[in-house]
Amino acid sequence: MPRPVKGNVNAQPAKMNFKVLGRIIGSVFAAYPVGMSVVILTILMAGAAAVIPDLFIQKIIALIKTYSESGDWATAQPEAIKNVIFLAIVYGIALIAAVVQSQLGAYVTHGYLNTMRNKMFRKMQDLPIKFFDTHKTGDIMSYYTNDIDTLRQLVSQGIPTIIRCGIIVIGVFFVMLYFSFWMTLVVIGGIVLMTVITRVLSGGSAKYFVRQQQALGREEGFIQEHMNGQKVVKVFNHEEKTVSDFDALNEQLYQDSFKANAYANALGPIIGNIGNILYVVVALAGGAMLIAGVENVSLSALFIKGGLPLDISTVIPFLNMTKQFTGNLNQLTQQINMIIMAMAGGERIYELMDAEPEPDDGYVTLVNAKIGENGEITETKEHTGLWAWKHPHGDGTLTYTKLEGDVRLFDVDFEYEKGHQVLYDVSVYAKPGQKVAFVGATGAGKTTITNLINRFYDIADGKIRYDGININKIKKSDLRRSLGIVLQETNLFTGTVMENIRYGNLDATDEECIKAATLAGADDFISRLPDGYNTMLTNNGSNLSQGQRQLIAIARAAVADPPVMILDEATSSIDTHTEAIVQRGMDKLMEGRTVFVIAHRLSTVKNSNVIMVLDHGHIIEKGSHKELIAAKGTYYQLYTGAFELE
Repeated sequence: MPRPVKGNVNAQPAKMNFKVLGRIIGSVFAAYPVGMSVVILTILMAGAAAVIPDLFIQKIIALIKTYSESGDWATAQPEAIKNVIFLAIVYGIALIAAVVQSQLGAYVTHGYLNTMRNKMFRKMQDLPIKFFDTHKTGDIMSYYTNDIDTLRQLVSQGIPTIIRCGIIVIGVFFVMLYFSFWMTLVVIGGIVLMTVITRVLSGGSAKYFVRQQQALGREEGFIQEHMNGQKVVKVFNHEEKTVSDFDALNEQLYQDSFKANAYANALGPIIGNIGNILYVVVALAGGAMLIAGVENVSLSALFIKGGLPLDISTVIPFLNMTKQFTGNLNQLTQQINMIIMAMAGGERIYELMDAEPEPDDGYVTLVNAKIGENGEITETKEHTGLWAWKHPHGDGTLTYTKLEGDVRLFDVDFEYEKGHQVLYDVSVYAKPGQKVAFVGATGAGKTTITNLINRFYDIADGKIRYDGININKIKKSDLRRSLGIVLQETNLFTGTVMENIRYGNLDATDEECIKAATLAGADDFISRLPDGYNTMLTNNGSNLSQGQRQLIAIARAAVADPPVMILDEATSSIDTHTEAIVQRGMDKLMEGRTVFVIAHRLSTVKNSNVIMVLDHGHIIEKGSHKELIAAKGTYYQLYTGAFELE
């Protein structure tokens, strides 16, 4: 039974999530502790190198002023040269630090993104089927593209810029105080105005940047869904409706993006021009103080007797510091937008990373086994073709149960969502080698039963036993390894035909894959492909017919050689001629195995040992084909055409 896709239908309230930002930064350091430490060290060196020159420029100007008045240039020259050489060394160190930071930063950034993508994909493998039933594929893909790119921008640009500019702003501020308290007060007045404007504009951009990421995910989900369903769109002439729906999503993305960037783009020019105005104000204030002969007050008095005088040697570098201070403050405000986007993207990524993994409390495992002369089953590392359930007990003992394929459901109830029950008191007994068929209308619960057998979902009540063992005790990976599934919708992966068959058993040899294809009836058409088993398949095997794709899926199940097979309407979407070929392949595959068959075409289940007729989650009839025909109940009426399955 298909589940409704929920996704992120409505935009969630936006907020600055600093907890997410902390997780991002923490994960970068966790991935590259040494690399990030060196990057930060080089950034600190570059930031310090940007602050120190102002001190020496003041000294050089003071020297020029002093010795121009006395005319004693010879005395001033060595001191001036020493300061110039020191400045050259400082700038050289800054250049080396910048080169190291850029190269190492690129290595750390892309290494971190590589680590995050691997973690995300690994996490995705641990998620339950329900997660994918309730999230659009395009929206999930957006985690790996748009959302991960926001982290790239933060790590490669945002964090280095914030640290560098932060160091410069703090350093320059203290140098300003070293030069003059009075002129620093003028700068602080401008900073207060900048802070107020930044808070107003960044708050608006934060709200809309988060909404932009959400809208982008919804739009990508819509595109992916309709790319896959283009034939359906065209068959029902829904092009205009599809365009209309897309326009609505795209318009929402446009509105959110426009508003986010309108706020963000306004911030830089406004702060930049306030900085320019502040430069002029500081110049006027400095000139006025010089003319008025104001006595200077500064931190320099702590280091120099009498402190620095308020003269041209302090005013000129102070103007440079004002420009440097506001410029770096402006760069800091520009990073706010990047931080907001990273928080929005990170929030979505951690939604995936924090999703509850598929629970698995099983401890019974599947092992290679052999039977001794006394009939005792023991474990072996050799592949004997015999499998057994390894069952550890609380007292430390082990028992081995031969894998035979005895599957039984006892009084099973199930609901996908609480309060919406879909199976009621279902009991099914499948002995080894038996074929059990489920028939009934769409939504009757046929596929749901098979989803419970392989524990894609867990039952609400009742029991399911496999070879006498409660399946809740069996480790899920081992349980599913013992089951083979052929679905109505065949999924083939990009790769060769051989690789797609081997997907059922990665340890299978080429000979075993060819044998499985022969058993399934696929060897004939595969041999006639351009490169035979080495023919590349792309786009879900679109270069093959539906029947050929299905035969490869059967071969894939055959190479796994499971004792239990689930065939979920495997022939419902192919023509009668192809069905006969596929059916022969499935008949060979089913020999000697316990098989659960879901079918709309009742002709394909006539030879089943037992047929279960389901209606709205209830088993209303069960028996062999002959028994059900003789009973002249629902199955009889379905078979004779008096009723339709729907």
